[in-house]
Amino acid sequence: MNDHRQPGRPEFESAPGYDDHRYNDGYEDDPGQGYYSDLGYDTAGVYGDDHDGYEAQHGYPTGQDYGYEPEFDHYTYDDSTRRALPTAVGAQPLSRGEVRRERAAARRKRRGRVIGVLAGAVLLGGMGAAAVAVYGKLSGSDFADYAGPAGPEVVVQVHAGDTADEIANSMADKDVVASESAFYRAALRNDAMNSLQPGFYAVATKISGADAVSALVSPSARVGQTVISEGRQLHDTRDVQTGAIKKGIYTLISEASCVGPTEARKCISYDDLNTAGASSDLAALGVPDWARKQVANVPDRDRQLEGLIAAGSWDFDPTESPVAILEHLVSSSAESYESTGIKTAGGNVGLDPYQMLIVASLVEREALPADFDKVARVVVNRLAVNQPLQFDSTVNYSLDATEVATTDADRARVTPWNTYASPGLPATPISSPSINALRAVENPAPGDYLYFVTIDKKGTTLFTRSYDEHLANIGLAQQSGILDSGR
Repeated sequence: MNDHRQPGRPEFESAPGYDDHRYNDGYEDDPGQGYYSDLGYDTAGVYGDDHDGYEAQHGYPTGQDYGYEPEFDHYTYDDSTRRALPTAVGAQPLSRGEVRRERAAARRKRRGRVIGVLAGAVLLGGMGAAAVAVYGKLSGSDFADYAGPAGPEVVVQVHAGDTADEIANSMADKDVVASESAFYRAALRNDAMNSLQPGFYAVATKISGADAVSALVSPSARVGQTVISEGRQLHDTRDVQTGAIKKGIYTLISEASCVGPTEARKCISYDDLNTAGASSDLAALGVPDWARKQVANVPDRDRQLEGLIAAGSWDFDPTESPVAILEHLVSSSAESYESTGIKTAGGNVGLDPYQMLIVASLVEREALPADFDKVARVVVNRLAVNQPLQFDSTVNYSLDATEVATTDADRARVTPWNTYASPGLPATPISSPSINALRAVENPAPGDYLYFVTIDKKGTTLFTRSYDEHLANIGLAQQSGILDSGR
């Protein structure tokens, strides 16, 4: 944990990393832990909100996306709209394919203007069938519907803010349904659509609109979703005390990538993800500019993405390649980190952005949230006076089997991460830090602390500048049994 060994001083085990007692471990087994709201998703549904005043004028409930615009009444819906599209001045004439796409977009735009009217009619009650008929007539689309049998599964993405019409369009494009109208009609009749969340969904092709809606809202349809808890590492580790395997990020991604029926299930393997993550093409992996130079010099390519996939709830397309999936997660994580000010805040503590991420990972593994800013201060103070960090979490990082207490042999083992054997910071982050840990590094607590030790299994941690006081605190930790080794 922190240093308790100096020349001429007795050898004691130091304060343990509290990674094995994390309050949030295991979230990957329960993705419904409120991360949707944390990421800005609307738990009431994915439908957008286009307040254009139509609701109040026509007596519909406000706060709905009726999509009405004043010029609606001036649109025509006959074959006269199929005229050739004009070419912009200086532009090349459109190809036949481009003309078809432009016309399809125009039809979708016209149809979008009546969708709100349909939704309003359904809300008012007793007009559902009439509204659907009007929709079909005005939009120029038919109600072609598949009768089965179902075809192979495809993955459909639901974006934040998607309307039922936009989802219907995606379903038709993927050949899940025979027509957008078939899906839209069924969506109006299924209240579960109101709680649909953004993400990726595996559904069969060539099925009826009603079956498509039922499949989409089924809990088993969600794919490509994983929750990465704070302090998680890329690779699996085993606990010395219990023998339990702590799943690494690559394992979690692999498990979330599975698609297809049970008898023909396809998943991206752990090994494939590890190989992709070791690629020398850092730009293709989404590594941000502010980390690329250091990552290029990581001594173990398998560990080069450590810390660059942030903790949180993530959605990815499981049909993408391993490199594309990692690029999405790494680049999205970089945006999350950058939102805290990581690119500039390090100037206050003498750290560059990648070093900030490394220190945040140490803070995450060494303390509970209440002490994040104090542990950050210990790190900054020690680096300022060239005192070795000597954190047990850095010893454990390169071990396959870990425990709170490390041995003399473990601490003597020279690795690019072991801060007992090597000066300064470890070669990479040692886990995925939380945003709170990163903010603690950006704003460490005031103080002259150089030592800290966790003295019980509740996580009580004592901080001091005095080495003699630190030795006394270690005695309290020994009495509690927290430093007992299982080896």
